[in-house]
Amino acid sequence: MGKVVVVGSFITDIAVYTPRFPVDGETVMGDRLKFGPGGKGSNQATAAHRAGAEVTMITKLGGDFMAQIAIDHYENEKMDMKYVYRDAECETGSAIIEINKETAENRIIVMTAANEKITREEVFAAEKEFAECDVVLLQHETSPESLAAAIELGNKYNKKIILNTAPMREVDRSLFAKVDFVTPNETEAEYYSGVKVVDLETARQAAAKFKEMGAKNVLITLGKAGSYVNAGDIDEIVPPFTVKAVDTTGAGDAFNGGFCAALSEGKDIISAVKFASALAAISVTRPGTSPAMPYREEIDAFLAERA
Repeated sequence: MGKVVVVGSFITDIAVYTPRFPVDGETVMGDRLKFGPGGKGSNQATAAHRAGAEVTMITKLGGDFMAQIAIDHYENEKMDMKYVYRDAECETGSAIIEINKETAENRIIVMTAANEKITREEVFAAEKEFAECDVVLLQHETSPESLAAAIELGNKYNKKIILNTAPMREVDRSLFAKVDFVTPNETEAEYYSGVKVVDLETARQAAAKFKEMGAKNVLITLGKAGSYVNAGDIDEIVPPFTVKAVDTTGAGDAFNGGFCAALSEGKDIISAVKFASALAAISVTRPGTSPAMPYREEIDAFLAERA
């Protein structure tokens, strides 16, 4: 069993399902509203945990009722809550998610709230876990201070550091040179590189721009087109698995959590990408984000059926 440290967000998902998205000024009828555990960091931690990794989650909750959704989730998952901090003066992070019932596509507005209050000291309190882990997984949904602290600790102990460059926000791009992988989706890749990613050649161009910014290895998720890997001698698209999607909201988080779980076990890069792709494919066949993450036996069976 590999060990993964995740410094990331918890977000309460407030999801509404609708036959179509409204245009500006229009009201459309929704037919289902769900509250549930989410947030990029928490989703990724849950995905890695269910995939078999031993996970340490570092996050911060507010003092409101939504914090209990996180606590209940982590208790049910039997995940370590030693570094799940609370700030009574803050709200817990939340997201309004619109999900199109026909296409399974989504639109999201996120408020990070307490996640922006994670401090350097709170990250360094988990230094022992950094020293003992195999992989460190990070995103942009927490405070810049906590992100920099996690990268510092990961490098101090020579760990693999994966930076999921989501959500899109202006960050210190010199950090790209201090991690082992950046993992944007095609939209995020365009935001940071200036290259619109539509195929292998444009993915290659975007990766080159990331490398000009110092990135060592680049993994761009392309949705239904698969995943582009630019790492060492690898320069290829790994095809996706075809499934009937119900809700694609947490697909990227599922992928990143699965990728890190696989790397923590010592899988090679392409095998880790295929494992992550399987995890993500299963997750989109179910509603929700964290609750949709599959367990290891499901992932192994899915891959065995498609070998």
